[in-house]
Parts: sequence; C-alpha cells; structure tokens
Amino acid sequence: MRDYEDVTAFLGEWGRFQRLVFFLLSASIVPNGFNGLSIVFLAGTPEHRCAVPRGANLSGEWRNASIPLELREGRAAPSRCRRYRLAALANFSALGLRPGSDVELGSLEQEPCLDGWEYSRDVYRSTIVTEWNLVCDDDWKGPLSTSLFFVGVLLGSFLSGQLSDKFGRKNVLFATLAMQTGFSFIQVFSTSWEMFSVFFVLVGMGQISNYVAAFVLGTEILGKSIRVLFCTLGVCIFYAFGYMLLPLFAYFIRDWRMLLLALTLPGLLCIPLWWVIPESPRWLISQGRFQEAEDIIRKAAKTNGITAPDVILDPSELQDLNSQKQQTYTILDLMKTRNILTITIMSVILWMIISVGYFGLSLDTPNLHGDVYVNCFLSAVIEVPAYVISWLLLRNLPRRYSMAAALFLGGCVLLFIQLVPSHIRALSILLVMLGKFGITSAFSMVYVYTAELYPTVVRNMGVGASSMASRLGSILSPYFVYLGAYDRFLPYILMGSLTVLSGILTLFLPESYGMPLPDTIEQMLLVKGLEYRPASSSTRDSKEEEENPEICKSTAF
Repeated sequence: MRDYEDVTAFLGEWGRFQRLVFFLLSASIVPNGFNGLSIVFLAGTPEHRCAVPRGANLSGEWRNASIPLELREGRAAPSRCRRYRLAALANFSALGLRPGSDVELGSLEQEPCLDGWEYSRDVYRSTIVTEWNLVCDDDWKGPLSTSLFFVGVLLGSFLSGQLSDKFGRKNVLFATLAMQTGFSFIQVFSTSWEMFSVFFVLVGMGQISNYVAAFVLGTEILGKSIRVLFCTLGVCIFYAFGYMLLPLFAYFIRDWRMLLLALTLPGLLCIPLWWVIPESPRWLISQGRFQEAEDIIRKAAKTNGITAPDVILDPSELQDLNSQKQQTYTILDLMKTRNILTITIMSVILWMIISVGYFGLSLDTPNLHGDVYVNCFLSAVIEVPAYVISWLLLRNLPRRYSMAAALFLGGCVLLFIQLVPSHIRALSILLVMLGKFGITSAFSMVYVYTAELYPTVVRNMGVGASSMASRLGSILSPYFVYLGAYDRFLPYILMGSLTVLSGILTLFLPESYGMPLPDTIEQMLLVKGLEYRPASSSTRDSKEEEENPEICKSTAF
C-alpha cells in the first residue's frame, strides 16, 4: 500500500504550487505579529499626576506646589497618585501664605486624586489607560487586560486542534481569521474597560487558532524538504515581520482607537486567499473525500506545469491512516514511567519560564530608556537573527547544548542590567535586546527538541501539555513587568534568574540530535541518573526522522 508522500511525489518539492502555499500561509501569520503585542501601545501608561480643578481657588504658586514629590528611580519626581489636600491649600492661598517659606509642605495632609488625572501627551494621544483611568488603585487592570488576552490564547490553543480535525484546516483558518478581525473591530467601539477586555479574550482565541490552522495546513501540504523550513523560518519570520509593523503603525497613529482600527483592517486582505489556498488533501483523504483531494492534487500539478497520472488516488491502494486501529493513549501515559514523568515535568517548567521571559521582555519595551517606538522595533528586529540562528543550530549542533547556551546568554545579560550605570542607557538597551535574542532562540528550538523527546504514541499530548504550560507563562508575564513599578530592576532579576535556572535544567535532558525518533514509551531516551531500560530495536535513518512531519505538526500546539 502506498502512502500520501509516494502518491504525490510526482509534484516535486518546490514547484510554483508549493511556493504559493508557503508564502501565502506565512503571510497570513503577519497580522498575528502586530495583533498579539498591540497591547504594548493600546495600554501604554504615560506620565500622569493628580488633576487640580480650576475652581480650587488656588494661586498659581500653590497650584504648582499642590503635588508632593516622591523618590522614583533614585530621583525626586511629582507623585502620580497623591496630592496635598486642596481645602488646606485654598486656606493658605486666601491668607497670602507662600509654600516652602511660610508653610512647610512636608507637614501637610495628603489625599488621593479625587478629581482625576492629568496625562502627558508627549508619547500617546490616548490609550485605554488614559480613557478609563487605569492608574493608581486601578493600575492592576492594565496587566489584567494583557493576561486575559493570553487566557483567550490558552482557550484557543485547547480548542483549535479539535475544530481543525473536525471541520478542516482551511475552514478553521478563515473562520478564526474572521473571528480575530471581527472582534478587534468591535473592540474599537468599546465603552468600558470590561467590554474591551471581554472582546480581547475572543481576539486571543481567534489569534492562536488561525496560527495553528495555518501551521498544520502548511505542514500537511508541503513536502519533507520544505516542511522543516516552513516550521522554523517560514511562520516565525513572517510573525516577526508583523511585529516590526506594530511600532510603525503606532508611531504615526497615537490614538488607541484609530491604532486598533488600523491594525484590524489588514485582516481583510486575507479574504482573497480563500480562492487561492487549498484545503489539505491529507485531511480530505482522512475524511474519505478522495475526489476533492484528487482535484486539488491535479490543480497543483497544472500549476507546476506537470502532467498528472491518469489515476492519482486509488482508495484500494492508498493507505488511509484512519483505517488502522491503534492503541488509545491518554494524558496519564505522560506519567506512566519515572522517565517520561521526569521529562514531562522538566518540559513544563522549561516552556513556562521561556514564555515568561519572551513575553515579559516584549511587553516591557515601553519601560526601557529611550524612545518606546524604537525600542519596540528593535525588539522585533532582533527576532529575525534569533530564528535564523536557531534553525542553523538545529541543523548542525546538539539540541541540549544549543538550548542551554541560548538560555544562559539570555539569562546572564538580564542579570547584568542592574550593574550598568544609569547614565549608560544604550548599554542597558543592548543587554535587553541580547536577552531577547537568547530567549527567542530558545523558544524557537524548544518546539523541535520537545517533539524529539516524546515517542510517536504520545508526541502530540506531550508537546500539547508543554505548550499549555507556555500559555500559563504568558498569562503571568504581564505581572513580571508590573513589578517594575516597585523596583525597575526586579523584573530583569527574576526573569534572568529563572532563565539561567532553566538553562541548567536543560543540561539534564537527554540528547536527541542524530537519534531516531522514539515510537514507544520504552524507546524514549533516558534522563541522566535514571535506571536504564533497554529500548526496542528500531533502525531508521536519523536524517529522515528530523524531517518527519510529526515534529512540525506537534509544534502547532
């Protein structure tokens, strides 16, 4: 019996059809880049201070002195959340007393910002923070909005695979693109923070679901030699291109509603792709829809300028994966032996820490010294060489040491930031970008590494469990950034320490480079220090296994 790869071998690997699918599916990922991190500018917090109403009967001198000073980042700065009690200041003003000389300001009673806040318009014209006053006692709402988006991502990643298997890759891809675009558009008209946040959850669900659907669709259509390239450089670099567009949009559009609208409209450009991107022939065959699958393959052959055989899909010859009943495995099998349980625990910790570092640094760009738009652009640009380096490392060097080196680089430079003198701001930014480079490289490599550690029978579940831990890390990441309000270096110390620890943890994982992929739990490579159990004999070419589509399909979770 022939498999799908043999049946479609006549199409070649890199014809016009494959190039079209590669670039169009990668292009559909671009909106994910700027929508996923748009909250950096939508929820930007400008400098602010308590508002003093014009009817407060204060002289100009007392009005200027109405905001107490507080120590912030080693310097005295006007308080953001407190003011002197205006009733007392009005009495002093009426008596002709002067602040500082006649009245000691430090002895005056203070009160919260009862009349709202005044916001600086130097960087942002408006954000959800300035619109709904998400500062001081309500400053927790900004990070919560970001976390709720990642809650949507968590829910979407949980549901998207099942929907894609039931309704088809193409249908789910375009339905979730419409979901992301539609709910982003509704967000523009939000009348409250609560409404904005609810729709942000739905945007997060659509965002990850169309990413997963595009990922799986590409891996199922493209051939072996192109599949790994699509899994690493294709979707990742196009995501980075989208991320680069975000600060460019935000620089020219300083109002959050208009910015969100501008970021939403490019989703409409994906509509014509419905008539160009095909459904997965593999999925159609699994559903018994052989004629539809054959029509797509014949169209691909015509696009490539190749004459197709008279008979392409013969149900009596073609091996249908669904016709073979296999043993059913559950999540409990990830704890079946001490070895697989140890690998699962280590993978979950590793994915969560890497996710905290990646999203923490991405969301922290407004808090860096210098221009927020330039810093965000640099944070996006640094991802391109990170993905290229990770791809080269995966092809040529052992996984364990490559991952550990990337994590040690990312963690150590973050720890060094606190030692940089405050006047050398460029060096601080350089270290942050190096940290982002290391963590992004590790994030790219951990997908393939984890997929190689798990056996075929539980690979999707193993990578899926690790990916769920990654989503939990992204939910926590805004609060690591939030800690910077109390100590500027605290987020870097925490993220750097955890990243270094994860690098040490990586050294205890088994090495999978050049090894055949395990099929059964007994064939798994052993964690150092655990009792050896002989694996079943299996002779396969390791190079072919590195290009096995199951690795790429697993990364979609």
